[in-house]
Parts: sequence; C-alpha cells; structure tokens
Amino acid sequence: MKNVFSKKNYPKILLTIFLVFWIIVAISPLYRGVWIAENILTVLFVSLLITTYPKFKFSNLSYTLLFTFLILHTIGSHYSYSGVPLFNLIRDFFELSRNHYDRVIHFLFGLLFFIPGYEFISKKLKVKGFWGLFLTFLAITALKGSFEVIEYLYLLITRSEIIGTHYLGMQGDQWDAQKDMALGMLGSGIAWIWIWLKGLKK
Repeated sequence: MKNVFSKKNYPKILLTIFLVFWIIVAISPLYRGVWIAENILTVLFVSLLITTYPKFKFSNLSYTLLFTFLILHTIGSHYSYSGVPLFNLIRDFFELSRNHYDRVIHFLFGLLFFIPGYEFISKKLKVKGFWGLFLTFLAITALKGSFEVIEYLYLLITRSEIIGTHYLGMQGDQWDAQKDMALGMLGSGIAWIWIWLKGLKK
C-alpha cells in the first residue's frame, strides 16, 4: 500500500483524481456546447502529458501546479466561467460589473504554468538561467495570445450565439482579450521573480 502512494506514482494519482473529477463535472454542465469548446484543449493537453510521460517527466511540483490549474479550469468550463456561483456572489457583494473567475484563471495560467514551462525548457532544450526564464515568459505569452485567437476562430466556425456569449466570456468588455493576456503575463512575471529570488538565496 505504501508503494502505491510513493513519489513515483504521484503523477498517476493526480491523473486518476483529475479524470474522476472531470467525468463527474462533465455530466450536466451549464451549456454543453461551451463545455465542449472549453475542454477540447484540456483533452489534448492531458493526452499529450500521458503520451510523453515515458520520455519526459516533470517534477511532482510541476504536476501539482498543472493539476491545480486543470481542476480550476474544469470548474470554470462546467459553469461557462461567467456563471461560477462563488464569483457571482463576490460580484454582487462588491457590486462589480462582471464575474471575474475567468480573470483569475488567466492570471493563474501564467503563474502555474511558468515552473513546468521552465522545467521543460531547462531540461529538454538545455536553456537555463536568464535566457531560459525569458524564453519561458515568451512561450507563455505566445500561448496566451494563441488561445485568444483560437477562441475567436472557434466562434467564427461554430457561428453559435450561446458559444459566442459564454465561451468568449467578454461580458461586455471590448478589451477582454487584452486584459486576459496581460493577466497571464503578470502571473508568469511573478513566477519569474519568485524563481529568481529563490536562486539568489542559494
């Protein structure tokens, strides 16, 4: 029993927990079409992690960060982001103009993906130090921009009003995409500073 919960099996345990959670949350989402759109990249990403696992393994810290993001994203996809109940309560309590759950997730994308990204670049591409961190920052920024473009292209292809309203999640803000990208860059910038400060202490 002790071997089952060993550090070696940790990624498999996280994967099992995530798949069970993902299946449960997928049963009756708020908008099925939006849920499908939100989970296409999730399925592709998790599949990529599984297929490349024999050749490249992240640290358990990186798997924990990726797991955390995927769980939060799965919750967002279930409620189409703009309908997450807790953030609706926060919106109403503070009389905010919108539900900010998507903003939080865009920030966390930059924050939580930075360490796994740097881990891959430093170990697989052999680019370390400042240039490795800088390349990681650029990669995350590029991913953020690409995702915003993919969102819009998906809307053009489907031509669905429901998907357009709830998948893009603009909530009346014409600068939504730019703010999402800025938050992702802010998150990755904070992670960059944290790694840099941690390196100074060694």
